[in-house]
Amino acid sequence: MTNLSGAIAAAVTPLRDGGRRLDEAGFAPLVRSLAEGGIDGLLACGTTGEGVLLSVDERRRVVEGFLATRPTGFQVAVHAGAQTTADTVTLSAHALEVGADAVAVIAPPYYPLDAEELMRHFVQVANACDPLPFYLYEFAGRSGYAIPVDVIGRVRARSPNLRGLKVSDTPFSAVEPYLAVEGMDLFIGSEPLVLRGIRAGAVGAVSGLATAFPEIVAALVHERSERSHTQVSRHRERLRNIPFHAALKEILVARSVLTNADVRPPLRGLTPSEREIVAAL
Repeated sequence: MTNLSGAIAAAVTPLRDGGRRLDEAGFAPLVRSLAEGGIDGLLACGTTGEGVLLSVDERRRVVEGFLATRPTGFQVAVHAGAQTTADTVTLSAHALEVGADAVAVIAPPYYPLDAEELMRHFVQVANACDPLPFYLYEFAGRSGYAIPVDVIGRVRARSPNLRGLKVSDTPFSAVEPYLAVEGMDLFIGSEPLVLRGIRAGAVGAVSGLATAFPEIVAALVHERSERSHTQVSRHRERLRNIPFHAALKEILVARSVLTNADVRPPLRGLTPSEREIVAAL
């Protein structure tokens, strides 16, 4: 199985009816926009994809929707992270069954699991999708705690399909311990840190901004573009106090990729003043 590579979009999930239902018609134009924008693949049902707000059945349908509409060579990774090990294993096994390219899993939120609990959780999930490449998704701001570096080695000793990590932590000092782990492909999640991360050994990015600005993030990763670095840094700053999911979907509506900007409650849409800021992007 081939490892993930390059510029990966943390894809939004197309929704309709006030965010209550999946917008099945939205998968094809979203994938087409990403591929034509130079993006190498997508991560389904991650943080940007509202994955933890969707049911297990909905998450399976999202993955199938992306897989059914992707062009040849376009990578589809599945974020299978869920609150329970059982649900995470179910989603991981489904990714293998339907032909996804990789699985990523965040540490389960709410309960601060210790190293033994995390190791057992990750090993069960990795084994459920073996031989698909498996990635740990480190994002202390969402899980509530960091994955200890020593857990990575313990998981790798038991699950040889562990290939790397997506690290969305900030500042860069929080990323550095994971860059130091030998033999692991690392993807940067915070776009303003991508260039520095790649120079330090990261192999690519898994980017939320890429779902709405694929051309900019593709240039950032593939060309090491300083101009793109300035653009993503500016976009992140301007969106800092605005609902991120709704903002990305508003941009995709403006670009005629999606037909509506619905998000899943309790997430909310934009106010008129927020919409003006997003429109200026």
